[in-house]
Amino acid sequence: MENLPELAAHWGVETSYFDVQGGRHEASPEVLRRVIAALQKSQSKPAVYPDTGVLAEPAFQGDGRRVWILAVQLYGVRSARNWGHGDFTDLAALLEIVAKVGGAGVGLNPLHALFYDRSAIGSPYSPSSRLFINPLYIDVTRAPGFKPRQIEGFASEIERLRAGELVDYLAVAKLKLAALHIACRDFFTLRDASAKADFEAFRREGGRELAMFAAFETLRSMHAGHWPDWPDEWRVPSDEIVDHLRQSHAGDFAFHEYLQWVADRQLADCRDVAKHHGMPVGLYLDTAIGVDGSGADAWMAQRAVLQDLSVGAPPDQYNPAGQDWGLTAYNPHGLIASKFEPFRRMLRAAMRYAGAIRIDHVLGLMRLFVIPHGLGAADGVYLRGPFFSMLKVVSEESHRFRCAVIGEDLGTVPEGFRTTLASWGLWSYLVMLFERNWDGSFRPPSEYPDMAIATLNTHDLPTFVGWMSGHDLQHKRSIGVDPGESDEERHRSREALKRAIEGEGLEGVVRFLARTPTRLVSVSIEDILDVRDQINMPGTVTQYPNWRRRWPLTLEALASEPRLERIAAVLEEAGRAARRS
Repeated sequence: MENLPELAAHWGVETSYFDVQGGRHEASPEVLRRVIAALQKSQSKPAVYPDTGVLAEPAFQGDGRRVWILAVQLYGVRSARNWGHGDFTDLAALLEIVAKVGGAGVGLNPLHALFYDRSAIGSPYSPSSRLFINPLYIDVTRAPGFKPRQIEGFASEIERLRAGELVDYLAVAKLKLAALHIACRDFFTLRDASAKADFEAFRREGGRELAMFAAFETLRSMHAGHWPDWPDEWRVPSDEIVDHLRQSHAGDFAFHEYLQWVADRQLADCRDVAKHHGMPVGLYLDTAIGVDGSGADAWMAQRAVLQDLSVGAPPDQYNPAGQDWGLTAYNPHGLIASKFEPFRRMLRAAMRYAGAIRIDHVLGLMRLFVIPHGLGAADGVYLRGPFFSMLKVVSEESHRFRCAVIGEDLGTVPEGFRTTLASWGLWSYLVMLFERNWDGSFRPPSEYPDMAIATLNTHDLPTFVGWMSGHDLQHKRSIGVDPGESDEERHRSREALKRAIEGEGLEGVVRFLARTPTRLVSVSIEDILDVRDQINMPGTVTQYPNWRRRWPLTLEALASEPRLERIAAVLEEAGRAARRS
């Protein structure tokens, strides 16, 4: 007779949890069986968690200066030369602008590879792969093999996309991929020995992962469905599949390697621009909590990811039904069996370009809320991870790349969790709108810790202008979304903010944040430009243009924008300028 609690303990599945009100939730036997069965699907037996709790060397800590960065959604950059979607040439120019006004770097949404040619949504937090780059960020005109005559017939479409208020992902993808196909074809006919040697070096460096990714993208163009629905011979990656596709579909296979080579070199150029200007952070890159279960990473590492389970969050006062993010994440037992190599590769994929990275939902290193497919989020349970072993990996890779690490630790976390992160050198992620006392007042700057990044809001929250005006509340009600806050509650919060900053403007908020001891302060471009609408509205899909809004002015105009100069001056007065002496 099965002993479910004992079996669950062996697999790291918690049979109950406490909600934010302190109520206890017990998992049903059926849910426990399904979660255990999903874990057993890729691992024959549970792994012994190697955690000892012994502290290794903490995360790289930077040079100790208190500085600031500009937070940007790169796809939304409007410029006189891009194709309706921000690209790496825009990013290099933006780094120049930020360096000139004393900023330490630019913070970016995840740049992970998406289903860029199939999705009109473009959420950077639902990637196909966290190991590779979204090719829509490529500046086509700088791609090896490109010649201006190749896009003579594209001029009107480029202008249409450039003028749009929203990013049209499918149209951008169609246009860019068409142009890049031509550039790639011409690249392989060129007599440019240096460029071809660099491409071959990139292929060797990318090794098996790059080849597998190219194979996946090639197969994706051959089969309309998700990889679990593909014919049997393609469902499990192998060297034989790679060799076969490299020969039978040589053009497509090489094209996907070419895209990643171009994207890598252009992003590396941005990293080098930041280094040239002595920016202490340079690029601050976000990493998503998981990947799409039908994507490349899940196909390439089937034994290391959760199958038949998605990750999310339990019910709380803001989401009474709980949240199912529709993503898969690492199977702890598969990670241990693979000696954490998939996790290392994911960190390296971001750290190789960055001076700092943010790990989304860092609680996931300790435990994940997992939901069997087909059930509601209220039926989920927590799955424990090899916490200290993963922190050790983070620390080792942080030192290897001299990259600071921020853990997104918002919401309710277990007692002692943040202290443990701090002892390992991970910085906290502080959102001023959430840093409140029991009476609703805002915590004073002196109470902020130093090992942290402080910001007013996030991409999932209202902009400063939207919050102050109540525009977000009105908009949510107009599309049938519960704002989770009354007008009276917002009024009280607004008055509390005014008292905290001794004024009403963004400059007062920035001055407040600048006075905190935190190593980093992040200011969003949307707030500087007085944008009313937020970037992403959780709980919506078609009702709101999530991840699609573009800047109200061009990148070229930003270089002389008085609002940016005023904010930079406030930060410089507080001693946060990162200009090279």
